[in-house]
Amino acid sequence: MDILLQRNAKGRLFVISGPSGVGKDTLIDRLIAQTDGIMRSVSATTRSPRANEVNGRDYHFVTHAAFARDIASNLFLEYEKYGENYYGTPVGPVKDNLQQGTDVILKIEVKGALNVRRQMPDARLIFIAPPSLDELERRLRFRDTDSADAVTTRMEIAQAELKQAMHYDYMVVNDVLDEALAQLRCIITAERVRVT
Repeated sequence: MDILLQRNAKGRLFVISGPSGVGKDTLIDRLIAQTDGIMRSVSATTRSPRANEVNGRDYHFVTHAAFARDIASNLFLEYEKYGENYYGTPVGPVKDNLQQGTDVILKIEVKGALNVRRQMPDARLIFIAPPSLDELERRLRFRDTDSADAVTTRMEIAQAELKQAMHYDYMVVNDVLDEALAQLRCIITAERVRVT
């Protein structure tokens, strides 16, 4: 029994990816609200905040120069360029929380997720997929945060990302939100009781 207690003393790292507009933030927010012992890592980005986003809660919004300094100082677990902007995961808070026994969720894009897998092989990768590309495009247009050209670009990126889903441990299709959330909670629970 002592071996199991020691094994479970460390937190688990969950990486969630999926196309823009698939509902990752909504799923993660609800998962954290309903699940003890899990927190969301706050990524850094060079993009501008959206109207409802708060610096330090949704992202650490930084300049391109500040992001470049952090890259040079090896302060990221992973970082990637997505469109015209950079996104990265500060390594310090992730490792600190895992050491304290808290599970950590990273919401990052596909290339970054695969980079995390190389550095932290125990990480579990979860891909959130749309029920269809048509539905994804509808959601992107409905949220009205991007220009028509930006939506087209996001759809092109989404098609490339969907091809990478086979490299993930799990895939959850976010068609009905409550069902997708239930599946995500089952994954977290299963990983918490995993022996090997």
